[in-house]
Amino acid sequence: MNQDLTRGPITKTLFLFALPMTAGNLLQQFYNIADTLIIGRFVGAEALAAVGSSYTLMTFLTSILLGLSMGSGVAVSIAYGKGDTDQMKEQVFLSFVMIGLTSVVLSVLAFAGIDWILDVLQVPGEVRGLMREYLLVIFAGIGGTFLYNYAACLLRAVGNSVAPLWFLGASALLNIVLDLVFVLVFSWGVWGAAFATILAQWLSGIGLFVYGTVKVPEFRVRKEHMRWNRKTASNLCHLSFITSAQQSIMNFGILVVQGRVNSFGPVVMAAFAAAVKIDSFAYMPVQDFGNAFSTFIAQNYGAGKQGRIRQGIRSAVWASLGFGLAVSALVWIFARPLMLLFVEGTETAILAEGVSYLRIEGAFYCLIGLLFLLYGFFRAIERPGMSVVLTVVSLGLRVLLAYTLSSIPALGAVGIWMSIPIGWFLADVTGMIPLGRFYRGLKEEEVPRR
Repeated sequence: MNQDLTRGPITKTLFLFALPMTAGNLLQQFYNIADTLIIGRFVGAEALAAVGSSYTLMTFLTSILLGLSMGSGVAVSIAYGKGDTDQMKEQVFLSFVMIGLTSVVLSVLAFAGIDWILDVLQVPGEVRGLMREYLLVIFAGIGGTFLYNYAACLLRAVGNSVAPLWFLGASALLNIVLDLVFVLVFSWGVWGAAFATILAQWLSGIGLFVYGTVKVPEFRVRKEHMRWNRKTASNLCHLSFITSAQQSIMNFGILVVQGRVNSFGPVVMAAFAAAVKIDSFAYMPVQDFGNAFSTFIAQNYGAGKQGRIRQGIRSAVWASLGFGLAVSALVWIFARPLMLLFVEGTETAILAEGVSYLRIEGAFYCLIGLLFLLYGFFRAIERPGMSVVLTVVSLGLRVLLAYTLSSIPALGAVGIWMSIPIGWFLADVTGMIPLGRFYRGLKEEEVPRR
């Protein structure tokens, strides 16, 4: 069911729209979480390190397609707010062709460059074979990832955040069942975990794409919409490629940090692999709230409702900060029990490193919550370049500090953990300045956009 975000109570509307997105993306984490938990428990620490490090790489590759889909979704949201159905259909056609071709190219490059990728990531010899085996299967799921994220972003652009949740929930459950069968029953190891993941990805992608085409009339492209429209294509490229650059730069920075983590050996790799999964669950709600906020702003920006945008900014900032502080407190208190979900109690060195990560980085989720709001806001007002600036500030400084601080003997890997919240803070300061100027320029009353 489509939802018009230009009407109704703002805070309630934002939360109700964000809730299915949060639940859906939390379920999406189960694709790799299930692999990590089952592999860590039943195959061993080296396999856990291989699968965990692969997650960081796949997040980077997926971020390219996700960024393109998110940018296209913003364009569709603005057109939806204006009520321009023909423009929406043109955007759907052009964005599908553009992102689909990108997914094909990405798949070919990933397979062809797998050994080079492992070299760049400084994967230790004892982990390299397992990681290569896992990735060769996982790369076959890139197309399924494209279909799901593309369809999900389009549906959310018109206010439907529920359908992606149902499809993802079913595929996450299937992924877990197949993981147990392939790893525990068939003893296929990391290969079986990867195979379970790509089967679930393809089914969710195809299913959601078909659902969107059947259920949403605005997505049913006719022959007259299958054409090159320079203005539409230019707008799509502006939003999609810059958003993709922002997403991929962000995850490339994380990938570079992963390389530094790998240089400390299998213990730190395994600790980081488990802690990052906990991390992803912990701040995923504020990330999805930022994406919901982006759709809210885009629809109201297209409709010219300045007063509603002004009120939405206030509500979103306070809600995100409050949630971030609450989750930080919970992660600090339960850091060790959370790590024990992934690691046996006898792995004391891995547990210690993981708890250290969670208590240093996890204390500052309010900072990344605000950063996700800034990303979403600048995409929605057709200034995605500002999101790139924030990403460069956050990740560039994080990488620099990670290598600098971790080279100090007294800090070691702890220096990597410390670099993360410092990068978030500096990016927040950078983004709040233009946001404040935009906010002060908005009128309390709703003025039609010219």
